[in-house]
Amino acid sequence: MRFRKPDKKKFLVFLAVLGPGIITASVDNDAGGIATYSIAGAHYGYALLWTLIPITAALIVVQEMVARMGVVTGKTLADLIREKFGVKPTFFLLSALLVANLGNTVAEFAGWAAALEIFGVSKYISVPIGAVAVWFLVVKGTYRIVEKIFLIAATIYFTYAVSAWMGHPPWGTVALNLVMPALRMDAAYVMLLIGMVGTTIAPWMQFYLQSAVVEKNIQVEEYRYCRADVIVGCFVTDVVALSIMVACGATLFAAGVRITDAKDAALALAPLAGEYASILFAIGLANASLFAASILPLATAYSVCEGMGWESGIDKDFRTAPHFFWLYTGLIVLGALLVLVPNAPLITIMYLSQVGNGILLPFVLVFMLKLINDRDLMGDYVNTKAFNGIAWATTVIMIALTVVLLIVTVFPGLPSLISLA
Repeated sequence: MRFRKPDKKKFLVFLAVLGPGIITASVDNDAGGIATYSIAGAHYGYALLWTLIPITAALIVVQEMVARMGVVTGKTLADLIREKFGVKPTFFLLSALLVANLGNTVAEFAGWAAALEIFGVSKYISVPIGAVAVWFLVVKGTYRIVEKIFLIAATIYFTYAVSAWMGHPPWGTVALNLVMPALRMDAAYVMLLIGMVGTTIAPWMQFYLQSAVVEKNIQVEEYRYCRADVIVGCFVTDVVALSIMVACGATLFAAGVRITDAKDAALALAPLAGEYASILFAIGLANASLFAASILPLATAYSVCEGMGWESGIDKDFRTAPHFFWLYTGLIVLGALLVLVPNAPLITIMYLSQVGNGILLPFVLVFMLKLINDRDLMGDYVNTKAFNGIAWATTVIMIALTVVLLIVTVFPGLPSLISLA
């Protein structure tokens, strides 16, 4: 049997297209996501690992659609929604996105501050330094430079895989739990299940991915490589989620340690898996938080400017795209300042961001499916019947879970991730 030599040209094209899918999916594992997966592993061991398979499938379906729309139309998601559905729906959609992403940006800076506190750095030092760093990167950099730095940041997530290995988990048991669903009816388990799914498909991801694809100017003939980038990104991000859950399950769950956030997990790992595992976990949290603190304001600036018809793009400047850069700057400054305010109501802000995400997500998913099936817009690149079935099923499930998540958020007296018993 003869093996075909790898096609060097195709591989180089893939490398040229690589970026938007991996970056977008990686940011999905932000400070909130890491906290959720850490709590899942610490409180339930490997019992929730099975959810990662349907979560990965749902993420691939949704991300592939927006990437395809970006390549085929050459327009961003906000542009298409405004053109097809009008200014009013676009305005309300982007208003909710702005509120939600401000709350999410605050959460990322809070995660960055918590991670650096593990190394003895005060938040009054770490947060201003982090805010200036992410602002300078985007405002003074070019798209190619920013993308390369973001890709490097994405590779740092593999510190979690090393932390998981240092925990010496029973890999046979891990594999079994990955393929065998373990359903439980207690409220805390159900709420954590909803939280895990709810962190997977965030509204900002769809806007950012399509904008990044358009700004990179990926052509239709290159789309298969773009799709590969999206799929690889989805698998990589959920391998990281698996690693976090395994690391905490093998150590914290086994020792009966209860935690409330990712910082607790990092600190608790030291006596159980060794100081290096704890340090790697903290480095991963710091990287994820600062990475997301760069992307979330960027995604918001893209979406609002595109929806309003204003100039946007990293390769522009304050003179040619003032709304884009001032919005990006404002979100970073406000997000950082709220973390530094003594006794700032961070929990309330996070609640508001969850409410914003919950209100926005169903509309975004429905708009996306309407657009992707518009033959005048997409031509031969509309969804197939089979793919529509998967996409609509994913949308219905996500809407149902979002409604439940909204109920729990609006009525915080119910069991929540913060107060798992």
